[in-house]
Amino acid sequence: MLDVTTFLDRRGIAARLEALSPDVVLINLANPHRDELEEVFALSRAMARPVAMFVDQSDSAAMEAAIDAGVSAYVVDGLRKERIKPVLEVAVRRFRAFTRLRAELDEARSALAERQTVDQAKRLLMTRRGMDEPAAYAALRKAAMDSGRRIGEVADAIVTADRLMGDL
Repeated sequence: MLDVTTFLDRRGIAARLEALSPDVVLINLANPHRDELEEVFALSRAMARPVAMFVDQSDSAAMEAAIDAGVSAYVVDGLRKERIKPVLEVAVRRFRAFTRLRAELDEARSALAERQTVDQAKRLLMTRRGMDEPAAYAALRKAAMDSGRRIGEVADAIVTADRLMGDL
């Protein structure tokens, strides 16, 4: 059973959608004007929900902007009853796939940043303490184990302390 809420007035729509917290947002813009599209795109970026957008006419620039803004499904040739369910299913699946990819990307970026910090901390230990690379890594690992923290956190503390000491 679907619970459908229709908004005819766009004023305050972001707050109303936030209050409703829908699973999916379906937008029907027959012939959208630039201002309407900008509003929809801002809304789409702000909401962590699948958004399906129905329009009457094809517009490559609007479609590209909609997809860039996070619209999960951009359907040309208007809203028709028989299309709603399959389009919403695709929008939800595409949104979930995109969300998974974004989480994986964020995780990879975080791991890379942590790895770079560990390498920087190792270089500092090697330079300041005359250690070779395996000894510097072992020192980081031991400090992490002794303090119950991740090696990246220990490396970050070393790099931060070095920056502070260099600024004094």
